[in-house]
Amino acid sequence: MSEFTHFDEAGQAHMVDVGEKAETKRVARAAGRICMQPETLAMIRAGDAKKGDVLGVARIAAIQAAKRTPDWIPLCHPIALTRVAVEFEVCEAESAIDCIVTTETVGRTGVEMEALTAVAAGLLTIYDMCKAVDRGMRMEAIRLLEKSGGRSGHWQAA
Repeated sequence: MSEFTHFDEAGQAHMVDVGEKAETKRVARAAGRICMQPETLAMIRAGDAKKGDVLGVARIAAIQAAKRTPDWIPLCHPIALTRVAVEFEVCEAESAIDCIVTTETVGRTGVEMEALTAVAAGLLTIYDMCKAVDRGMRMEAIRLLEKSGGRSGHWQAA
């Protein structure tokens, strides 16, 4: 395992200097799941939620969160995203919705945190819009699926 990069020699947190790194195309994919009661899932699929189009609003929330990641994660660099794609997959058998986010940029640092933050915000938005009928929903398995670009190259989850 390599050393932590967000600490200096004295052990103090700092923002990593990326000024000397080459600009490359960088892509990250992250995913997570929200589990719920079957009735809640049916309500979302039918578009009957009192607050409106749950997945449509969650998609916008995920995109906004990706764009605002440095406001949430203190040591993240602000980056110019070139693409944020948000997909939702309904899993009837598990009474769950998977959120998959792909983020892209051309720059000096990666977009993994943007993809992960977007997934979390998308799932939290689903929870917020449906909590009046199902407070027991749970978010799980938020994780990085894949990243490419930069010095460390391509990585994919097992």
